[in-house]
Amino acid sequence: MYEWWKVLPDDERRQWALDPFVSVGPLRFGMGPGEVSEALSGVTAESQRHKHRGSAVVEGVYREFGLKLCYREERLSGVVVDALCGPQVFAEGVALVGRVPSVLERWMADRAEAGEPYAELTYMDAGVPGSDALGVVIDVQRAGDHLLTRPVFVPFEAMDDLSHFLPGDVWSVC
Repeated sequence: MYEWWKVLPDDERRQWALDPFVSVGPLRFGMGPGEVSEALSGVTAESQRHKHRGSAVVEGVYREFGLKLCYREERLSGVVVDALCGPQVFAEGVALVGRVPSVLERWMADRAEAGEPYAELTYMDAGVPGSDALGVVIDVQRAGDHLLTRPVFVPFEAMDDLSHFLPGDVWSVC
């Protein structure tokens, strides 16, 4: 039987660090599709599948590895990490992938309270929290009867209009 909702434990995932607005693991914002493929060639045997608009690459997918990549003008502009099987990404020592959404939201709220008022925590449609300081939206993904965190990482220029910076199909519909 196929396990639709199998969630990889952290010790079976790649461990990546977030450098806000700069990189997610080996992926740096602004890389071209070829540079991304090269950066991930030592990490996964899977090849990046591209979606084109005209002749330009607008999306890259590593389905088995658990990544969806967004490109603007053929430069990496968004990294979406699958909650079930994607690499584990850490920000300030906190794991962001495949977690209980309310726990990460509380962590983000605590960070916001410690900083400048109204400069850290934002909410997108449906109450999905994001961090203006980390360049991440803590979106969700279904795992059977549960929701788990499926973070979306963006570069600094996305912060002016985050909900429209990436294509609408990036955001979950849970």
